[in-house]
Amino acid sequence: MTTHRERHHTTSQIVAPTIRIYEQGAATFLKRWVNRRKRPPTLLLDSLARLPTQSAILDLGCGGGQDARFLLAKGFRVVGLDLTTAFLRAARNTAPSVPLVRADMRDLPFEDASFDAVWAAACLMHLPKSDTACVFKKLREAVRPGGLLATTVTYGTQSRILTDGWMPGRYFARWQKAELARVVERSGWMIDSLRVVSNQERKGRWLNLVARRDG
Repeated sequence: MTTHRERHHTTSQIVAPTIRIYEQGAATFLKRWVNRRKRPPTLLLDSLARLPTQSAILDLGCGGGQDARFLLAKGFRVVGLDLTTAFLRAARNTAPSVPLVRADMRDLPFEDASFDAVWAAACLMHLPKSDTACVFKKLREAVRPGGLLATTVTYGTQSRILTDGWMPGRYFARWQKAELARVVERSGWMIDSLRVVSNQERKGRWLNLVARRDG
């Protein structure tokens, strides 16, 4: 378990409140994203088509484990990582045979080239943009050469902490397409696809990214 508060103290005022909201509202969140999930995200299905069975996948920000359970059933080797303790407790019930790690995605506790792919659904946008470039670099190190990254982030221009709506108090970084592409490519990834989608898996507009580690 590692949160490394000292290393990230400058952004804790953004990340820590978001984690606190998820801890306090876990039952509400899990009811929507685990209990009501009927089918896996389109981006996940498209990404799996590019991977051989038995590939090792890191489910980054695994939440209640719904995607980890699906990946395991499809024959992949999965590790789930999240910083919210309540989510990991739920994931233990949802996908009991999946190894789970409580850690900050800015300090991945894995050796280099541990995975063939990273699935990061709606989690990176909870980080300030100043931290995201470093995370993309760490994710690149975590996958083998040619490894895959599939992620979704919120699309737009106004990054902020939500003050109303569903589960207020969470921070959302909103990205423009060209802006995200620059950060991803400078972190050593080659973009396979990057597109804006609307009301697909979640309400609103999102950026769906698929990239590969160079080499």
